[in-house]
Amino acid sequence: MAYIRRRNKGWSFTVDLGIDPATGKRKQLTKSGFPTKKEAQRAVAQIEMQLEQNTYQPDRRFSFKEVYEEWWSIHSQTIKESTQAFVQSKVNRHILPRFGHLKIREISPTYCQRMINEIATEIKSVSDIKVQANQIFKYALKMDYIAKNPMQHTVIPKRDEGELVTKMDEKNFWNKHEVIHFLSTAKEELDMRNYLMFYLLIYTGIRKGELAALEWKDIDLEKRTMYINKTMFFKNKKEVIQTAKKKASIRSIRIDENTAALLRKWKLQQSEWLLERGINPETKYVLTRADGRPLRLAHPNDKLNSLIDKHNLSPITVHGFRHTHASLLFEAGATIKEVQERLGHRDIQTTMNVYAHVTDASKGKTADLFAQFMDQ
Repeated sequence: MAYIRRRNKGWSFTVDLGIDPATGKRKQLTKSGFPTKKEAQRAVAQIEMQLEQNTYQPDRRFSFKEVYEEWWSIHSQTIKESTQAFVQSKVNRHILPRFGHLKIREISPTYCQRMINEIATEIKSVSDIKVQANQIFKYALKMDYIAKNPMQHTVIPKRDEGELVTKMDEKNFWNKHEVIHFLSTAKEELDMRNYLMFYLLIYTGIRKGELAALEWKDIDLEKRTMYINKTMFFKNKKEVIQTAKKKASIRSIRIDENTAALLRKWKLQQSEWLLERGINPETKYVLTRADGRPLRLAHPNDKLNSLIDKHNLSPITVHGFRHTHASLLFEAGATIKEVQERLGHRDIQTTMNVYAHVTDASKGKTADLFAQFMDQ
């Protein structure tokens, strides 16, 4: 049923759209601004015909932010908490400030390209931003909020070759002699807990979050194996332990006898250390704070930066210890596949792309091998 009436200097109508299946309530559509009654009647007839044929689509002029919130309420249920935090950080920092206030139907491909170009000048991982924004536009397309995805054909700007060379030349790993010097310095200046922290990062290639979540039950000191199956991240200033996101990240690795001996020694010291503070000495975590909780994720960074500054060491990040571990494995003769499995990479291409750089010593050995072969 429709009601047509004069309003101000024009005509308006109200059409009954039936029951909304989502709310169970009756919905109505009101439109005004028609110059003549006939035009209002014609619009009503078109809507009623669409309703009868079940082809009617409401005029959804949602903002990008409204669509994002609707998409996120569904999508967030399909991903882990750590991934939720990652996505929200990207969206809140780069996407919503540029798109959130706009009506999603009014966002053009030109605008999307301009924003991607702008973001590319700020961060390297602009492709991550495009992926997240594209997911939201794809959802809007699926829900008929838009007729076309304006982000679909957006192009990631190509970085300047000179800049790429500079980035590739950045040295975020240490050679064997730098590692030995660092561990010697750390052993002299740090307590057993912090020394072991760096030792494990270097000798196992474990991720910082994986190390923070490592439990004593994950380590078999007799068989010298370490089962890596969890990671830790912080949400709302509280630590959250969750299973590894990717199947390849769940792995069992061998540890050498020196590493096993250090762990045995620390297990005894840790019990005494916690008992002195009135904490249950049978803590489940390998590395803990004084109250028995897992280490802060920022703790390794703080300690590392302090030692680097104090002793003027070659700059490196905590993640650089994974680069270091891989580089030294390659130098020792490990295969790409062996390094991939030890570091928990899902795709062997990741191992090749990220860790296929080799140390100067390895390059020298390659040249020597060729010369020796030619001299035979």
